Amino acid sequence: MAELPCAEPLPRCSGRFTISTLLGPEEVLGCEGTQLSGSSLCTRTFGYNTVDVVPAYEHYANSRGVGEARQGRPSLADLHSILKVRLCCGAGGQHGLACPEAPTCAHGHVPIALQIRCMLNIWGVILYLRLPWITAQAGIALTWLIILMSVTVTTITGLSISAISTNGKVKSGGTYFLISRSLGPELGGSIGLIFAFANAVAVAMHTVGFAETVRDLLQEHNSLIVDPTNDIRIIGVLTVTVLLGISLAGMEWEAKAQILFFLVILVSFINYLVGTVIPASAEKQAKGFFSYRGGFNFVPDWRGPEGSFFGLFSIFFPSATGILAGANISGDLKDPAVAIPKGTLMAIFWTTVSYLVLSATIGACVLRDASGSLNDSVALGSPGCEGLGCSYGWNFTDCAQQQSCRYGLSNYYQVMSMVSGFGPLITAGIFGATLSSALACLVSAPKVFQCLCKDQLYPLIGFFGKGYGKNSEPIRGYMLTYVIAIGFILIAELNAIAPIISNFFLCSYALINFSCFHASITNSPGWRPSFRYYSKWAALFGAAISVVIMFLLTWWAALIALGIVVFLLGYVLYKKPDVNWGSSMQASSYNLALSYSVGLSEVDEHIKNYRPQCLVLTGPPNFRPALVDFVGTFTKNLSLMICGNVLIGPRKQKVPEAQQALDGHTRWLLKRKIKAFYTNVLAEDLRSGVQMLLQAAGLGKMRPNIVALGYKRDWQAAAPQSLEDYVGILHDAFDFKHGVCLLRLREGLNVSRVPQAHSKCCRHAVVGTVLGTILMMGTGTLKPCSSPSAVNPAFGQQASTIFQSQQGKKTIDIYWLFDDGGLTLLIPYLLGRKKRWGKCRIRVFVGGQINRMDEERKAIVSLLSKFRLGFHEVHVLPDINQQPRPEHIRRFDELIAPFRLNDGFKDEAAVNELRHGCPWKISDEEVHRHRAKSLRQVRLNEILLDYSRDAALIAITLPIGRKGRCPSSLYMAWLETLSQDLRPPVILIRGNQENVLTFYCQ
Repeated sequence: MAELPCAEPLPRCSGRFTISTLLGPEEVLGCEGTQLSGSSLCTRTFGYNTVDVVPAYEHYANSRGVGEARQGRPSLADLHSILKVRLCCGAGGQHGLACPEAPTCAHGHVPIALQIRCMLNIWGVILYLRLPWITAQAGIALTWLIILMSVTVTTITGLSISAISTNGKVKSGGTYFLISRSLGPELGGSIGLIFAFANAVAVAMHTVGFAETVRDLLQEHNSLIVDPTNDIRIIGVLTVTVLLGISLAGMEWEAKAQILFFLVILVSFINYLVGTVIPASAEKQAKGFFSYRGGFNFVPDWRGPEGSFFGLFSIFFPSATGILAGANISGDLKDPAVAIPKGTLMAIFWTTVSYLVLSATIGACVLRDASGSLNDSVALGSPGCEGLGCSYGWNFTDCAQQQSCRYGLSNYYQVMSMVSGFGPLITAGIFGATLSSALACLVSAPKVFQCLCKDQLYPLIGFFGKGYGKNSEPIRGYMLTYVIAIGFILIAELNAIAPIISNFFLCSYALINFSCFHASITNSPGWRPSFRYYSKWAALFGAAISVVIMFLLTWWAALIALGIVVFLLGYVLYKKPDVNWGSSMQASSYNLALSYSVGLSEVDEHIKNYRPQCLVLTGPPNFRPALVDFVGTFTKNLSLMICGNVLIGPRKQKVPEAQQALDGHTRWLLKRKIKAFYTNVLAEDLRSGVQMLLQAAGLGKMRPNIVALGYKRDWQAAAPQSLEDYVGILHDAFDFKHGVCLLRLREGLNVSRVPQAHSKCCRHAVVGTVLGTILMMGTGTLKPCSSPSAVNPAFGQQASTIFQSQQGKKTIDIYWLFDDGGLTLLIPYLLGRKKRWGKCRIRVFVGGQINRMDEERKAIVSLLSKFRLGFHEVHVLPDINQQPRPEHIRRFDELIAPFRLNDGFKDEAAVNELRHGCPWKISDEEVHRHRAKSLRQVRLNEILLDYSRDAALIAITLPIGRKGRCPSSLYMAWLETLSQDLRPPVILIRGNQENVLTFYCQ
């Protein structure tokens, strides 16, 4: 460990000073007038004074207070190389390397509190007002099946929630937070909106249940306000307004109200069970209650429009959705990882028992139909009496046949009040269940929506995410939920609202289960839930069964729900929000990429599957956007593109710079929508760095086979060594069996501002001739502090946009002068398939002899037709070997004159002695030996000016200079002569002499 001697208090410091450590001089940054002491710089660990620190909670937590600096461990540089201790200056400053205090343990809500919340939300309006009616329709057997089906879905979902919620710290946002941080923002955002909306509608459902009970009480006393339907609307609006006031008062009031409601419901349950064993009075018998010698409605008796198994399931299922009530307030739980699993699963168990018991007892005690009239009492065995009531001395035959009975399980929603020992307690229970559930949903919906708003996945909703007070209460979210709830309260029909909620909740459950399954199968080391009692296959089954049930309930509503999810998913995929939550989708992408990359290594290469995989020597990509755009145009969605950068300079200075460049340039490529990778290497010089890239870039079969770079425009004025390095890079590419693609623009490629290289902030950069090489070469390396937006006004804008423009009805001219395997044809063909170049006509020019023009043209047309490239025109150039014009020959001679030895055709030994230390020099013998090739470049330039002056792009087969036999200056003179004075962009292409095109089927 790096140790610091804790000395006596240091004198008052000003600015910068050094202290001695075991690592040597270390830099410590102090503040004006700050009293520093040895203890403020040293952390006492295992009895030693050391910079290193022991593990602590603050090192891994990513949260901190406003204006508070994050406590952290020392960086690797602090321990390994340079220690920089920055001491705080004021409240907002950075802290030094001091041991953070141990975190205080938060006990938080115990599971019983969350269990009560979940149970209250499950014991909602359905329990009291619709469970007896469902039992009458489906019978006890199928009612139990409906309950157990719902519980199966909710239990599996509860296990999935438990696993996800114990796989890290859970913050506010509930179900949305769990799904979005597991599956990513795409599915998380869509389900967040749907789930928040479903909770807002659930507020209306429970409020309507409460209003329905109040309306029935008013009817019994003949004191309706307006009429049965409008009374529900009036009472519902007033009720939800009161609940809104309780919610706005804060979580403390809401929690106290929930406890009161829970006690009332427990008392009402006891009251009901006591009432089932009390012998029925004549009044209760007239209403169909005969205690346990009553109906025993075991088989179904379907009635009305909802009279089907799945119709009843859709009405009952919202009662099971309360399992998420605890998770939805995760931000208010101090220990969600403990409270959510235990509280949720215990709530599911006890509420399931209560539903089964209540459905069995109510079905066994009450008949389906009863008139409520004491006059229907008859003697046993009376003629014309049909049904179970006859065996107990009651004749309900007439009203049952006419379906006009007012009482009984099938007709009277307040059956539990009638059965109970004391009816008002059941009414109080109904009030407690409906109001507590409505209150829980009214709190949950804004909390979920607030978290979604803060993540900024969708536009125009951020207004509702603003929090108020110390707990950041979403007041605006409450108001939005209130408005939605009132809109559905106006429907005033519980059986119509419940199925709407079912589909949205089932959709949420499907995604929760899929989140758990997907996180499990990715084998990500980050998936480490402390809750072990879950199964990925059970989670997958839960997701599948939820989707199946959605379509079995209401297929058109399921399609609408899924359509909304797909639309919201597509929007987030299109916008690509700048968030990174470490989702299982990212882990899955890695798994797929790894699997396919390894699998690709087992596949033999074939010409038909050849793809141009490019290593683009861009330097910083934002300095040469035209080169990046050009290669990105024909590799996008087709093949690999890697932007390479060589950083030259002292290694210690360049290591942190390399990491910063990696992140920044990768973001630039993403923002420009270039599908490419960026990599950099540290090297002593440019050529050795490029050699590293040529050998190390790529992975397996995903390795570059083409080197793309810019043309070196300043080769005549540049340092001779940079000229050697540039041509050497081309030789290295061929040595490693890569193709070469060289781009030349009339405006130039480098849009960085060259004079900035000598500014103060670049004082650590390499200067002199090497710096000139770095900045002006087509390959280029990182200029440490030039602004990415710095543009040379002389040519920058044109150079940066030329390959992003529509090319119109111009031509792409290909001069396939030598057979390189077909790469000279393939790259322009791929370029022509893109939309920007789609209107361009592609012309191919080949060399030929005057006396064989027809034969050569037919041969090349036949060959190109077999390649199926769809070129529009083919031309044979008969005059390619003609003598160039004298003035052009003279210009070439003047071009190479500064680089000639003028040795007078001396022998090789004498020439080598003259050229010692300057291998780029051209001897007279080399000028003579390559004269024919030199004149061919001059003549080709004349042809290009004649035929392709107005082309959109010119592609030419790159001439090759033999390594060791052709000086670099002579070779560059060929390239300069070949491409000079051309207005269109010129790409010089040379394959590795192996076929990249074939016309065979195998």
